[in-house]
Amino acid sequence: MKLRPESLKKYVLSRFVSYDPSIVLQADVGVDAAAIKVCDEVLVGVHPDPISGAIKHLGTLSIVIPANDVAMIGAYPKFFTSVILLPENSDEELVDIITSSMRRALSRYGALMVGGHTEFTDSVKRPITITTAFGILKTSNLVDVRNVKEGDLIIMSKYAGIEGTAILSSDFREVLIARGVSEGTLEEGEKMIDSISVVEEATLLSREGLVSGMHDPTEGGLLGGLAEMAYASGKLIRVYADKIPLHKVTLEITKALGLDPLKILSSGALIASVPKERVEEAIELLKKNNIEASVIGEVLPRVGEGPILEILRNHEREYVYEPYVEDEVMKLWALK
Repeated sequence: MKLRPESLKKYVLSRFVSYDPSIVLQADVGVDAAAIKVCDEVLVGVHPDPISGAIKHLGTLSIVIPANDVAMIGAYPKFFTSVILLPENSDEELVDIITSSMRRALSRYGALMVGGHTEFTDSVKRPITITTAFGILKTSNLVDVRNVKEGDLIIMSKYAGIEGTAILSSDFREVLIARGVSEGTLEEGEKMIDSISVVEEATLLSREGLVSGMHDPTEGGLLGGLAEMAYASGKLIRVYADKIPLHKVTLEITKALGLDPLKILSSGALIASVPKERVEEAIELLKKNNIEASVIGEVLPRVGEGPILEILRNHEREYVYEPYVEDEVMKLWALK
């Protein structure tokens, strides 16, 4: 569970403000990665991410999730470091499983693991990885989510809930079978792990200068990601929930568990704020590269301390006032 924004600002962000001119983009609520200038034309994007809400696909997620984060600022992931913490009763086979899947995920980007640390510890009950991605980008390609503009439309790639569906299909398999979900459906859901990277679509959009801001919706699901984007930019985002694409497997699994599909881990769906006059161009670019995209919302001015999200769903309106949405997969893990 993430630290709430007010606590994050009070106890963390306020204590690490940097005025070094080489820090072009610094950590903040809703900002996916930092950007550091190494020369006039080149920046390095940096972001660490812990993975604690998965077991079977831990290695894959530990690479792809931070890779997605640096891609949100226009960087392409090239180098990684990782800390692997394992329960004391774990065996070396678990290390093999995690690092083998890490290596396969790295090959997807042509990236390298350049350092890290691995240990068995009584401080954790299940395996945890903390991986830092380093990405390279041109200064001119930097994307800052705080630059989301009024009048922009919000587009989303693929489906909501891809990551959560893959994790639930593998790590909650027995529970789902007991609730009537078929083996075939779970196999299809687990294969969705192959679709959680958004590096390709983020790179396409940022290099063409088509976006005002981008965000990777992870914990808190699609609604959590949209809330963070709205908060970071000081805007109100109106969300057309009924227009959000959901995979049939996601719908079946979340119904069986009584979960909201818009509040489960959603890596695999890129959300981007695009000037209205360039939306058609952005969607066409993605489709040419076999990536489906949909318009799911619009950016409006936020009034004072008013809501940051206005969600239109089933002819009803729901409002969100803070950039925190409890993730329903993480909630299940807490009960397991």
